[in-house]
Amino acid sequence: MKNLLAKLALAGVTALALLAGPVWSNENIRLDRAPNNADNFVSLQRGAQLFVNYCLNCHSANLMRYSRLTDLDISPREIEANLLFTTDKVGNTMTVAMRPDDAKAWFGTAPPDLSVEARARGRDWLYTYLRGFYRDDTRPTGWNNLVFDNVGMPHVLWQLQGQRSAKFKDEIDEKTGEKTRVFAGFEQVTPGMLSPVDYDSAVADLVSYLSWMSEPTQKTRKQLGVWVLLFLAVLSFFAWRLNAAYWKDIK
Repeated sequence: MKNLLAKLALAGVTALALLAGPVWSNENIRLDRAPNNADNFVSLQRGAQLFVNYCLNCHSANLMRYSRLTDLDISPREIEANLLFTTDKVGNTMTVAMRPDDAKAWFGTAPPDLSVEARARGRDWLYTYLRGFYRDDTRPTGWNNLVFDNVGMPHVLWQLQGQRSAKFKDEIDEKTGEKTRVFAGFEQVTPGMLSPVDYDSAVADLVSYLSWMSEPTQKTRKQLGVWVLLFLAVLSFFAWRLNAAYWKDIK
């Protein structure tokens, strides 16, 4: 029993160490930690506006209704005035007019639905991805991405961030002699509407909204989970004492 508990404790410490350490993409790209703005309604509201204005033109969110945005303290009137397209209604799901066949012809593949993309990819991946675009004239869209090499998606936020080029260098492994192409930094080509700090903040807002959209009830679920654990702890205590009372006279 002691050995089992020791193994479980070691596994828990290892898992915590992995969670606390840096996260890495494909091979050489390090994923940056995304700021957690889950409790900041102002940030989530800005993220919702960015999502509607920049993402919802191509990507859908078929599991999300506009009316759910009232959970972020956005009134139905504000939704209608600022976040709805001409033919949409507050009760509609977040769909796009672009046909999948057209999207495949333009981008090589149909843009994925973003309803649960944050749960599938992870917040850190999205945060690094949206900050990893650079100009690449060899690509059909003119853009490439450090996290998703040869990505078909153009940089829809380029006006906010500006245009950047990526610098790479070749490193040779001393043991194998193999040459590896390593990222060496970005170079700003044209300025954007936002400063680098403000752009990172905007991306954090957008990623926070995507995370919230993937599970709007996650805060309630976590709060309920605490109460369930407390209830089970109390129930376990009474079961333990009841068991002791049943067996106290039996030797």
